[in-house]
Amino acid sequence: MQQVNVGIVGLGNVGTGTLAVLTENAAQISLKLGFDLRVSAVCSRSVNTKQLPSSLGGVFRTTDWRELVARPDVDIVAELVGGTTVAQEIVNEAIARKKSVVTANKELMAASGAEIWDRAIAAGINLAMEASVAGGIPIHAVLREGISGDRITAIYGILNGTSNFILTEVEKSGAAFDDVLAEAQRLGYAEADPTADVDGYDARSKLAILAALAFGEKITPSDIYTSGIRRISPMDFQYAHRLGHTIRLLCAARQTPDGLILSVRPSLIPQSTILASVQGAYNAVWVRGHFGEDTFYYGRGAGPNPTGVAVVSDLMRVAREIRSGSPDRVSPFAHPRLGEYKPIPVTLQKSAYYLRFLVNDQPGIIASLSAILAAKNISLDAVLQLPSESKQSLPFVITVEPTSERAIREAVAEMSTLDFLTEAPLALPMEKAL
Repeated sequence: MQQVNVGIVGLGNVGTGTLAVLTENAAQISLKLGFDLRVSAVCSRSVNTKQLPSSLGGVFRTTDWRELVARPDVDIVAELVGGTTVAQEIVNEAIARKKSVVTANKELMAASGAEIWDRAIAAGINLAMEASVAGGIPIHAVLREGISGDRITAIYGILNGTSNFILTEVEKSGAAFDDVLAEAQRLGYAEADPTADVDGYDARSKLAILAALAFGEKITPSDIYTSGIRRISPMDFQYAHRLGHTIRLLCAARQTPDGLILSVRPSLIPQSTILASVQGAYNAVWVRGHFGEDTFYYGRGAGPNPTGVAVVSDLMRVAREIRSGSPDRVSPFAHPRLGEYKPIPVTLQKSAYYLRFLVNDQPGIIASLSAILAAKNISLDAVLQLPSESKQSLPFVITVEPTSERAIREAVAEMSTLDFLTEAPLALPMEKAL
């Protein structure tokens, strides 16, 4: 059977990983497909200095992606450059030339994936994006096909390996956030500018994609309440452990009687749960279904080879379709069309909360804070204070019974004006439903 040819645009970590999988595993791929999947062209700004696998031989090289997309011997375009500018142009041009697209681009798919899919369907080609979320975990395939017969009620995930590495290192070593971040940058886990990772934006894009898959609604990143991990300190882990919890940057999408609530934020989760055991740069996704109940997926969230496997698996799926000529395509979003539903505000969420304070010690502190909570109809659960020699910036924690996010925000805003606080209170939800 005639081979299918692939053009790869972008030779960074994901692109080089994809090339390695395609070339080193070529025999197995051909055996599974019944035909060859061949790289016919590659594109990168530094393509002329890149060390490509020797088996690629005289493969066409270019620094101009337009040349690659225009080539008649390219059947599938793999867009692996990332971002939402040039990547959007590459995808648009490929669709205009009726060439299927495989992408690992979480930002582009979160922002414009539904519209891109509509144009792909109109052009009679396919769009695949498994590698856009959770690297080596085939979570798209799970939601799109594996458990598609269920009705999803909630998704909880650890979707950013950099943040998870930082949090688990702070937890294990007791080192300060900034010191662990510097170590993560030295090891290559964090970028020179870590904003997208530690402030939650990377995870937000991934959750937008998973929520669209799970609930069939057009979710944009701006729909998702997002808070990062910069304020998490070793003392927070000490208090969390006393409460039988740990802290993770938790991505959550849950269907409530009032509507869908979405958030990316550091949260306390019980140490007895499987998510609490996710360490280092690993990712995990916990899916709760109405009929099938709980399923759990765990693996490398990033890295050239795990992500390359996801890209190549997509290439194989699309190649099969090209060879079989199937007119029926399963949407990468698991639904033929996404609805225009708007999630409800996270302020309507109800949860127990952890409130951590730093204060200059003086009489009446607990009474003042308790009065504010009582005025918002928030009930105290516990007050914890670890031993401390200093009376300046003294830490202690109050946990409260389940209440609304709105009430907690109002209470924290009022507490922040109190003169004995050395910084604004840190409020984190305590997840009990995992």
